[in-house]
Amino acid sequence: MKVLIIGLGSIALKHIKALQELYPTVVIYALRREGEPLKEIEGVVEIFAIDEIAVDTLSFILISNPTAVHYDTIKKVMAYKKPLFIEKPLFSALSKEADRLVTEVEKQGVQTYVACNLRFLECIGKIKELIEGKRINEVNVYCGSYLPNWRPNVNFRKVYSANKEMGGGVHIDLIHELDYVYWLFGTPTHTRSFFSNRSSLDITAYDYANYLWEYVDFQVSVVLNYYRRDSKRTLEILTDEGTYLVDLLENNIWYNDEIIFESGQRMLQTYTTQMHFFIEEILSKQIKFNTIVEGYKVLQLCLQE
Repeated sequence: MKVLIIGLGSIALKHIKALQELYPTVVIYALRREGEPLKEIEGVVEIFAIDEIAVDTLSFILISNPTAVHYDTIKKVMAYKKPLFIEKPLFSALSKEADRLVTEVEKQGVQTYVACNLRFLECIGKIKELIEGKRINEVNVYCGSYLPNWRPNVNFRKVYSANKEMGGGVHIDLIHELDYVYWLFGTPTHTRSFFSNRSSLDITAYDYANYLWEYVDFQVSVVLNYYRRDSKRTLEILTDEGTYLVDLLENNIWYNDEIIFESGQRMLQTYTTQMHFFIEEILSKQIKFNTIVEGYKVLQLCLQE
């Protein structure tokens, strides 16, 4: 297996680790920009132009460069007709050009997958099974953590997340929450959203987002923030029979105050599970799962104000 990775930041390293763990003989090429210092990662061949390799021998192309350049990257590499693994979010903004690109990728039959590793967290998969056929009355999603702790020894105000002009913001960073809600419940009938950056973090990007998605029989509230010091990541589902509380950080599920599911899987392990599914199911069996069309739909739900 040969894989081309475009972008070699922290998220790419997680994918590389997953690939090497699952497929020890994998050959990984990393496309770098001219002038960038070499990172010399074991098992990774750094190149500075795609024509340095035989593209037709690649199993797939993994796009993990900055979101702001995803559009240009996808537009360029789709001509190779190789499957694309695209790190979330799909784009940094909505546009007619993005609409056309998504349509063109599908028209050309390019196989695509937009990363959504929380779908592979075992408590999320389990709750999808548990609520099947249940009458739901209300859903509450909460994800809050402290942005300055995300990247130790780095000035948090200078990173992408904190800067609106760089396309950052809590709604984009935590689009995973919106993705799993979409996966569990489908497309809402109506949506409303509210964004702000009034906290003491003093950043230009949104540090708070609140979504209300309406479905035929219930509503989903999603609250996201960058300023909570004691991290919390939960999903609460109120049914006719009782209340499910999913703790994503602990990977467990409570039902009416009693624990009914526990998993020792940690968040980092979802990258390995995701990669295995991508290669063994999406690539090998031609299964469609969170394609560029779905990824763009979630992005539309995320960015609409």
